[in-house]
Amino acid sequence: MKNNSNSTSAYIHIPFCEHICYYCDFNKVFLEGQPVDEYIQSLLKEIRLTKEHYPSNDTKTIYIGGGTPTSLSANQLAVLLEGVRNLLPFDPKNEFTVEANPGDLTQEKLHVMKEYGVNRLSMGVQTFDNQLLKKIGRKHTAEDVYETMKFLEKENFSNVSIDLIYALPGQTLEGFRDTLKRAIELDLPHYSLYSLILENKTMFMNWVRQGRLQLPDQEVEAQMFEETIIAMEKGGRHQYEVSNFALKGKESQHNLIYWDNEHYYGFGAGASGYLGHTRYRNHGPIQHYLKPLRDDQLPTVEKEILTLNNQMEEQLFLGLRKKDGVSKAQFKEKFGVTLEQVYKEKIPKLIEKGLLLENDTSIQLSEKGLFVGNDVFEEFLIDKE
Repeated sequence: MKNNSNSTSAYIHIPFCEHICYYCDFNKVFLEGQPVDEYIQSLLKEIRLTKEHYPSNDTKTIYIGGGTPTSLSANQLAVLLEGVRNLLPFDPKNEFTVEANPGDLTQEKLHVMKEYGVNRLSMGVQTFDNQLLKKIGRKHTAEDVYETMKFLEKENFSNVSIDLIYALPGQTLEGFRDTLKRAIELDLPHYSLYSLILENKTMFMNWVRQGRLQLPDQEVEAQMFEETIIAMEKGGRHQYEVSNFALKGKESQHNLIYWDNEHYYGFGAGASGYLGHTRYRNHGPIQHYLKPLRDDQLPTVEKEILTLNNQMEEQLFLGLRKKDGVSKAQFKEKFGVTLEQVYKEKIPKLIEKGLLLENDTSIQLSEKGLFVGNDVFEEFLIDKE
């Protein structure tokens, strides 16, 4: 698992939450009673140990997600960020994102973040409908969102992205339009919009199985997606990936690392990384994560060494999420063969079905393909040997 790149991004996971949302299946735990300080020290130790094995001259992007990173106290945040900056070589011009919840952010926490070079915030807003927020288990209100935005403006912090979820239980098209309109009126540089996915082991999945939840039908969901694209383009935010919209130059550099299938460290409980030809995942439960680190061992629970075929498949199904699609030159440079050589039957078939477009430099999803992206990606997952 040699990391040949001189530049590697880093994802850092903070699994603590003050509240667990009903739809969330990320690795998270209630904050209360957790060994937060030990976790932060162990995380810094993991970074140190990993860097010994896989050094890197530069960190392209840093992304601290969760959980809720802003559930940490200002002091804990300072210890974490100071450690991260000491251990990971980082150019302040690069993107450094922290996830935050509306209503959680204090002036003290924001000042700590700015002091250590955080230059982008990603906020989980989900919807502007207070009844729906309650229904999905969020503890903030639409008013909290506005208060937080006012506060950020006052602090001269403008590089903010918000996440919205559509096709929520009981959400109407009219209700979604209102959320979309309010989001665009905030005039932010970046928006991510995801349709609700029912994950196993979540409250929502249990309630759906019990017949206690009604979700919008697929036609309504497709219309929500279509109207999002139109409204965002009209508002000057171009769709650069299936679920992401931004002003030119404000695309999420960290997420582009994933979609371009580049290398990144995954630090923290349950985090995943990709180094060399190996994807790996850490222990999820906090005590399972801490135990090996107490003995100066890495907390890896799973490793998968990717074959050349695996790597090419991933390049396709990750890259096709981007509006620009998969670059033919990049593919050839990376794998030593052309896209046409590897997928000589698949690509023409998908073009014929109107799901893919091709030009001299790339292949990309068509407008029709955007709506059934997963079906297209699956076409490239069939073993080609």
